[in-house]
Amino acid sequence: MRPFRLGAFSIGRVTELEFPAFDALEFFPALMPGLLDDARRALPGRITADGKIVMSFHSFVLKTGRFTILIDTCCAKSRPEREQFDNGKRDYLGGLADAGVKPEDVTHVMCTHLHWDHVGWNTRLIDGQWVPTFPNAKYVMARREYDFWNAAYAKKPGNRALHALAFEDSVLPIIRAERAVLVDDDYELDTGISLEPCHGHTPGHVLVNVASNGDKGVFVGDAIHHPLQFLYPHISSRADQDMDASRITRRALIEKHAGAGTLVLPQHFCSPSCGTIVPAGDAFRFEALPDS
Repeated sequence: MRPFRLGAFSIGRVTELEFPAFDALEFFPALMPGLLDDARRALPGRITADGKIVMSFHSFVLKTGRFTILIDTCCAKSRPEREQFDNGKRDYLGGLADAGVKPEDVTHVMCTHLHWDHVGWNTRLIDGQWVPTFPNAKYVMARREYDFWNAAYAKKPGNRALHALAFEDSVLPIIRAERAVLVDDDYELDTGISLEPCHGHTPGHVLVNVASNGDKGVFVGDAIHHPLQFLYPHISSRADQDMDASRITRRALIEKHAGAGTLVLPQHFCSPSCGTIVPAGDAFRFEALPDS
């Protein structure tokens, strides 16, 4: 993806993986075969012929002139029961370099939530120790999100579950290195850059809103996993911890920005990844920005 402008800001994307990741009917339990067939016709290239959703796992790079910010940090590490993610990974740090960013240049890492596929590159292994990949960065995490996962981890020491492992090797080392900044759900980093609560996928999931020179954008994390959720906003994913809450917050997010020209920046849409929301009868349509 070529960087583009949002007002005075520059936005780029560093992709680690893009592939048909999950069976659509399994990932979206409420999705019926007929609806899937309609979505496949409406979303060419985003759902395979055998019914798998094509997903991307990427970070966004936001440059403001003052700050260089990463929004989420992908998968990085091998995980149990996610072996399919070990194939085809791109050189993440090389991708950052292609975007003109060295690890020490990053001033902030903003975490929409703390799932394993959003925090992986928070740390890397050096001399047997997990250390911050971005040594000069402040890692901004919603306090509500951190407290939930910290309590869950403390209840089961030695837990080998997917998200527990990620908390252990990609979040706790950031805390120990005193690079974490735990904030309220409506935290404002700078003029035009702020968090907004959007709970449901996880208890402390947040959006990152950006605004500059009259242009607006929103990094949506996992509030929306795939463009078919614009066609069927009521359909939640199996990855949502609270499907009912995610349905409510997702619908509110979509309705807020539909027809407003807001640039929507999802973490898992395959290329082109970014675009605007257009009302379409009782549902909505994702209008992708070319080359995004």
